[in-house]
Amino acid sequence: MKNPLTSSAISIGLKRCHTGIIGLSIGISLSGCNISTVPPQNQAASTNTDPTKPATKVVLATFTVLADMARNVAGDKAIIESITKPGAEIHGYQVTPSDLTRGQKANLILENGLNLERWADRFYNSLPKVPHITLSDGFQPISISADSYQGKPNPHAWMSPQNALIYVENIRKALVKLDPPNTTTYDANAKAYSQQIKSIDLRLKTAIATIPPDKRYIVSCEGAFSYIARDYGLKEVYIWAVNAEQQATPKQVEKVINIVKKNKIPAVFCESTVNNKAQLQVAKESGAKFAGVFYVDSLSPVDGPASTYLKLLEYNVNTLIKGLKNK
Repeated sequence: MKNPLTSSAISIGLKRCHTGIIGLSIGISLSGCNISTVPPQNQAASTNTDPTKPATKVVLATFTVLADMARNVAGDKAIIESITKPGAEIHGYQVTPSDLTRGQKANLILENGLNLERWADRFYNSLPKVPHITLSDGFQPISISADSYQGKPNPHAWMSPQNALIYVENIRKALVKLDPPNTTTYDANAKAYSQQIKSIDLRLKTAIATIPPDKRYIVSCEGAFSYIARDYGLKEVYIWAVNAEQQATPKQVEKVINIVKKNKIPAVFCESTVNNKAQLQVAKESGAKFAGVFYVDSLSPVDGPASTYLKLLEYNVNTLIKGLKNK
């Protein structure tokens, strides 16, 4: 991983990052750590054009975050594509005819599971011969404690770097099973990528530790941060538990306003794939600042601030700390 934390200042990016700049330009000083940029990852695997060699495997991931993880493990030994595009909301995605066409050509589909892809069963029923693997298998999910989803698993498990290591291992095993001749490559890539994830996990924990414990709140539109809140000692506050068609009832908004006021939380946020109108109301009526968007269900476009999974993690924490520091 390039540019490890130093004991100098953390640069925290403005909520609108400049197009084409790799990494984050940070405008806040935090003693003891410096979150730096993550090198860009491979955005597309190359195809095998040699007719004497076996055909390259084609793997679909249900959304962009999983696709990026899979590319890091596959390298150039498999073609990895995302069903959804950057910026798409994954929960209620509507499958298109072109998605079905791509699915028919795929050798494997990678999904998150935990009821994230509510459209997936219909998609799989149209592709009975294409196997699919659930990447969230292997850990105990956190249960949602509010709204109509109470008691159901929180699906946003990839937001925890510790969980991401399980995702990477499940990807590795799936690719090895699908394509045994390239086992050595998949094993080596998974090991290297896991080390990158461990490195950024440590750096982000160090950054969060600069915030006083009683100020470590993450207030978002969707309850998508339960896993990283658990890992980093944050208190999570959200308007609705899971993105749905009907969002932000007056009761939900009032509840968040009262929490923000009571605890004097300086900043609130929303996710890039949903409307931030309700959170803007929270900010206005609570006196907090609306301090930007988080990336959760989708990466940004290639020229955006969260074009890879590692950049997504880094950008979110940088944005959070900037808001909590009220700079």
